Amino acid sequence: MNVLVTGAAGFIGFHLSKRLLDENYHVIGVDNLNEYYDARLKKDRLNILKKSANFEFYKIDLANQESLIQIFKNRSINIVINLAAQAGVRYSLYNPHSYVHSNLFGFMNILEACRHYQVEHLIYASSSSVYGANSNIPFSTKDSVNHPVSIYAATKKANELMAHTYSHLFNIPTTGLRFFTVYGPWGRPDMAYYSFTKDIIEGNTLKVFNNGDMSRDFTFIDDIVEGIIKLLDHPPKYNNNWDRKNPDPSSSYAPYRIYNIGNNTPVNLMAFIQILEKLLGKKAIVELLPMQPGDVKETYADITSLQKDVGFYPATPLEIGLGHFVDWYKKYHLKEE
Repeated sequence: MNVLVTGAAGFIGFHLSKRLLDENYHVIGVDNLNEYYDARLKKDRLNILKKSANFEFYKIDLANQESLIQIFKNRSINIVINLAAQAGVRYSLYNPHSYVHSNLFGFMNILEACRHYQVEHLIYASSSSVYGANSNIPFSTKDSVNHPVSIYAATKKANELMAHTYSHLFNIPTTGLRFFTVYGPWGRPDMAYYSFTKDIIEGNTLKVFNNGDMSRDFTFIDDIVEGIIKLLDHPPKYNNNWDRKNPDPSSSYAPYRIYNIGNNTPVNLMAFIQILEKLLGKKAIVELLPMQPGDVKETYADITSLQKDVGFYPATPLEIGLGHFVDWYKKYHLKEE
């Protein structure tokens, strides 16, 4: 089976591609290798994937429709997993056009390719950021997400709407995954767990927003990958019981589904820092700051639907997952054996 993974050199894309290769899928990886963060990290991930004979890679930007379509023309692609996107909430305050380019133009090209080349299932990355101003905890896919607080979140909400339109018009089974604070080895340097680890080791000051009164539903990368794997052969079907007068936002009369994928266990940011301190054997220097524009105070995933449909149960406690990350960080950045 041929699986196209966009963002294959990214954090989640790398781990997912590696797992798919281990399970003997043929993986077609796509990535533009942009420099939003250190491209060396992306190339090192990619070099690991290239060791497999079942992996082929194309360096293209999804906004380049002609290059993308050429891949679909030349390969019989069964499943598309779209993880390529311009990520980051704070960066969207300063460079909003990059989010429109990658997350809207790029995703439209993915949808069009799936339409014209009979893809069996499109799985795509949404984000917990879509919950925005919603304070109904835990976040449920049955809740409205019409009040985003960053352009990044707005583009992810737009992806869900675009996917539904294509599910309705062209019967493309689409599954959107709202990821909750994914962390682990080979992670993204712009994420707090990564930068905090670096700053504690180097003796730099940690900038902690909202005076530390924040919590996140930290989800280990292996659990995320396991959830995606479980969904591969579960494309959404038509829901004949969908009520147009009382519509469920996570489902549809069309072959369309939205899931939260998280750890279902929010952790206070200061408690998170204490775990890092213990793992690193060093105290953090903390500067407490006001809330940043675009941030939310708390994330907490209701994963009931994913548990019911495919038996998804995250299995990695934060202390264990962060321990794996710290071990990798030291080996990769400090060259410890």
